[in-house]
Amino acid sequence: MNREEVSRFIDGILDSLKQMSDQIFDYAELSGEEYQSSALLEDFLESHGFAVERGIAGLPTAFRAVYQQGEGGPSFGLLAEYDALSMGHGCGHHMQGPAIAGAALCIRELAGSRPCRVVVYGTPAEEAIGGKIIMQEKGCFQDIDVALMMHASPTTCVDVKCMALEDFRITFRGVSAHAAIAPDKGRSALDAALLSFQGIEFMREHVPEDTRMHYTILDAGGPANVVPEKATAEYTLRSYSTDTLKGITSRFYDVIKGAALMAGVQYDMERDNPFMAKIPCRQLNDLVMKYAAAFEAPRLSPPREKTGSTDFGNVMYFVPGTCIRIAFAKETSAAHSQDFLDDGKTENARRAIGLSAKILAAACLELLEDPAQLTRIQEEFDANKKAAAAAAQV
Repeated sequence: MNREEVSRFIDGILDSLKQMSDQIFDYAELSGEEYQSSALLEDFLESHGFAVERGIAGLPTAFRAVYQQGEGGPSFGLLAEYDALSMGHGCGHHMQGPAIAGAALCIRELAGSRPCRVVVYGTPAEEAIGGKIIMQEKGCFQDIDVALMMHASPTTCVDVKCMALEDFRITFRGVSAHAAIAPDKGRSALDAALLSFQGIEFMREHVPEDTRMHYTILDAGGPANVVPEKATAEYTLRSYSTDTLKGITSRFYDVIKGAALMAGVQYDMERDNPFMAKIPCRQLNDLVMKYAAAFEAPRLSPPREKTGSTDFGNVMYFVPGTCIRIAFAKETSAAHSQDFLDDGKTENARRAIGLSAKILAAACLELLEDPAQLTRIQEEFDANKKAAAAAAQV
């Protein structure tokens, strides 16, 4: 793999990539509403020889773009987000699609005659419903051997872990009564919510240290002199192990059931799409960081051993993957910040797009030249997933 050829190719199309990034930044479309952003990327890839499927997985702004060369060979998955926050592109998602598109074109251009497949997945609504989770449930990502992403960042690094997450909204339904005249006639929905909180506190002592359990009242049910017939609470459960979280969630269900029984009320449960924890693949992390150093990306930093929750974790639970985080904003800034928004159309952002495209393209081209390395990556992934299941605690 010739690094100079990768650089020349990406530098030659960088103006087009930056122009797309600026357009997506200006569109600033919220989760699930990224019609112009997805269309821009779809049209660009289609004009460069990719076969594009629009509106996949029942999501109007999701897409799959494929370039197939020959039969057999590795299948490289490149994933892009493009949804904005209410403040605008304060998470840098406008940079992802252009960087991924640039990497995809570069792989196609420099693959030579070797058989391979390049699959670009447009993944909407990361900031809201976790679009990748829905896409995976509808059969996406089963056609790739590795899953690669980029993300804007204060430093250049990769992640090792993220947290599996379950989120619930539970409405307890009791019987209203006058709290002074006929309290015996009432059954307090709020009591059930408070009992569930206490149950979680008792459970907190008996879960692994990396477990996080949060709760809040969304609707307390009314004034103090009326026994509340309805109360709604939200609960979030997290763990760095998907398998551990499954056991914790099962115990959480018992807590809710017990709270309702003690208060003499009923309940309805809403459950959001569950976020899985990544299965780490350090060989893949090392590969992209090798090229981050080779292309002189700024602020090279150690891997982030622990992060929050992301729907990319659901992909990486089944496919070896990594996300290269590229420094473009101030080192003291963070995602979802005004700094990220202010730096979104700067020369630093333009450089980050080009660097990401080069790093991901070079990594894929090396795997194309060295199939044994891809085999070792898959073996590490399988071993890590097996170890994670064995280590699960509840």
